[in-house]
Order: sequence, then C-alpha cells, then structure tokens
Amino acid sequence: MTHARKLLAAAVAATLAGLAGTAFAADADRLGKDLTAAGAEKAASKDGSIPAFTGTEAPLPGWSFGKKRADFFKYKAEKPLFSIDAGNVDKYADKLSPGQVALVRQLPGYRMDIYPSHRSCGTPDFVDANTARNAAGAARLGADGWSLKEAVVPGFPFPLPQNGVEAMYNAKLRYRGVALELKSTITAVSPRKGGSEWIKAGSEQTLYFPWAAKGSNLLSKVGTVEYNTYFAYNTPAALAGQALAITTWLDQPANETFYYFPGQRRVRRMPSYAYDSPQLGMENQYTLDEPMVFNGALDRFDWKLAGKKELYVPYNSFGANDFSARFEDVAGPDFIASNHRRYELHRVWVVEASVKPGTRHLAPRRTFYLDEDSWNMVLADDYDGQGKLWKVREGFLLPVYETGSCDVQSFVQYNLAEGRYVFDLHAAGTGSDLQWVTEAKGERYKPGFYTADNLRAISDR
Repeated sequence: MTHARKLLAAAVAATLAGLAGTAFAADADRLGKDLTAAGAEKAASKDGSIPAFTGTEAPLPGWSFGKKRADFFKYKAEKPLFSIDAGNVDKYADKLSPGQVALVRQLPGYRMDIYPSHRSCGTPDFVDANTARNAAGAARLGADGWSLKEAVVPGFPFPLPQNGVEAMYNAKLRYRGVALELKSTITAVSPRKGGSEWIKAGSEQTLYFPWAAKGSNLLSKVGTVEYNTYFAYNTPAALAGQALAITTWLDQPANETFYYFPGQRRVRRMPSYAYDSPQLGMENQYTLDEPMVFNGALDRFDWKLAGKKELYVPYNSFGANDFSARFEDVAGPDFIASNHRRYELHRVWVVEASVKPGTRHLAPRRTFYLDEDSWNMVLADDYDGQGKLWKVREGFLLPVYETGSCDVQSFVQYNLAEGRYVFDLHAAGTGSDLQWVTEAKGERYKPGFYTADNLRAISDR
C-alpha cells in the first residue's frame, strides 16, 4: 500500500470511528428519556400487557428487617390472571422458554400462575449517574474480549450492550449493596427417582461486593474482584465443619478457592474448583458455575446477544424465600410448589452462549434470559453434548427494600434427564431472612477475611 493510500485509509477509519462514536453518544443520550437509566424501554408493550416503567416502589409502611417482605408488597392482594399447565401450554408456548415448556410437559402437576406485570425495578440515583458515565464510554472490556477492565461503579457497565459479554456484565454488576448475608440457608437436592432421601446441606454464607460502596469509583481503583464468598456448612454430618473462601474475578479465568477440611484440620487451595466442576457432596447435580443462574468467568463461551423477547418469568417472587414456611411446603418432591412461585410477563434480553472451539464444558450450549429493567438473570436453558435440553434454571427475582433495586439470589435448577432439582441460596423454611447490606461495617466486609490464613483461623476455633 502506498503512503497516500495509507493516509486515505487512516482518514476513512477515523471518520467511521467518529460516526460510530456520534451514533453511540446519541444512543447514550436516550437514557432517562425514552430509555430508563438502565437502558430498558420505558414504554409499555403494544398491547399494554407489559406496562410502562414506573421506577422503584417503596414497600408499604412498617417494614423492617425480620418482617416478611411479601406482607409489605404493594400488590400482595393480587390474584393470578390465569394459569399455564399441561392442558394449555401450547397456547402460551411463544411466551415461554423451551425449558419452561419442557417443565410443564414433563412434570405432572406443574403449574405456572401468571400475575399482572409490574415494572418497579429501579436503582438508586448514584447508580443511575454512574451508569450514564459508563454509557458515555467509561466502561471497557479487555483485549481478550471477555474480561472487564474498567467501569464506573456501582453502575451498569453497558446499558446499551453491543454483544452478549456486555449484557452479562450488566447482570454481574447489578447493584445489590455491598454484601448479602445468609444467616441460614439450605442447599437442597431432591431425591433420586424412586427414592425419598434429600440432600439438605445447611450453611451460613456471606457474599461481599467490594466495588459496590455508595458513591462513584473506578473499577480499576477498587479492584476487579466481582465478589468474595464465605460459607460454612453446619449440616449434614458429612459436610458439617467444612468451609470455603472464594474470590471471583471480573478479569481472571476461574476463581481462587480455599477449602477447609475439618478432618484434616487444614486449608487446601483448589485451583480447578470452578466452571463445570461438580460441587462436593451434591451427587453431580450442581456445578460451580450454576449458582444464581450463572456464576464465574465468561472466558469459556462465545456470547451472542440475540435480541429481546416477551416471556413469562419469575418476578416479585417472595414465596420461594418464605422463611416462615416449612421447607416441605415450599419444596415439593419434584418442583417448587406452585403457590410459592409467581410469574409476570416482561421483556427480556436473550443471550446465547456457545462453548469456544477447543474448550470443553458439560453444557456446551446455553441460553440466558435477562430482565430488561434490572439486568437480573431470570431464566436459563442448558443443552447437553448431544444438543438435548438438559437443565432449566429459574431465578426468583424480588424487590430489595434495603437497596432500592431488585435482585436474584435464590434459584431452582431442574435436571430434565434425571428428574431431580436443586434449590439453593434461599431462606425458605429457615426462620431467617436474607439480608442485603448497604454499609460496609465489620470484618466480613474486608478482603482480608477471605484469605487462606483467615479461613484456617476462624475454622479451627
């Protein structure tokens, strides 16, 4: 190429880049106008079944932590509009994921109660302001195409996503406060077909989000840890005393896991305890990247943003976290009880994940469904190596009164091939609610708590 042609090519590239930047800036200017601060369409659906965005709604007066959240939900007296079951599922299949259709058809007695839709998942003003800065170009992926290197936090990095990776980072960096405390939770795996013995592993857990302090910070300044986890099993006897400290990164493959084994009185570093590795003690029903609908690094998949759909998704799902109920009333033999699930029609982003060439995964193809208002992952369909629908996950989205946002923590996963399911990170039947924390006070809200030395020290007590 001659020098003149090189200059011409550079000029054309600069012009195109300028035009692209102008177009992006124009789109960013839509935030807070026809788009919400998070990038969702403010308008109602054409037929009005999905209403216009209303923003965060406060609970009814009188709520404080320890009281049942559902009792202070503005629409607690609502009745279902209709139900979907095996007799009418074909009529509504276009508003369901393939996995949801399979659940209705495969599980005798499975029913989805459909309620009026409410779009009240907003975010605090400081999160909205940070999101606007990200939309203007502050957020940046790494050269590898999957890691997150920069963003203004707490805020959605890419409210106008151009690809699936950006959409997934919006889900990962949704505002949840600085920590989430599960004083008591039960990781439950339903019995094998023909059996009656559940796995019920009781534990306490803390999830700490070091980037989520109120205000405005650059991710590069506060560090690229997505979150730290501590959990300690207290039941059953085979797991009691075991404890873990895990660091999950936004820009590093896998996570850093330290596992305390009481029988050995030692902490082991477990570098391969990530991705599709089976969780210990769960009979190969539950892998490390399945909690909260998806968990961990994005590096093993190619992520495609496939557009939006209108689907019936778990929304305002207080019932799955009813800490005052008996566990058996919430978790039935084959599925979460219908009266403890609530579905609404919402617009969701569809993200398709395909395992990268030369990389292996037990579920080489997956589809994720992200709520447009809150970016929470509310559904996922996993396919096995033969291309058959295998696992279906539903995330129980609920408004969080402490944070002024919505979150998915509790979830269920159905294994269609084996007829079993996992129910985890919930409060059902425990007598103790989940608690979202907005102010970092205490040792658990410091990075040093999640080290091998500290895990050994607190576990040996």
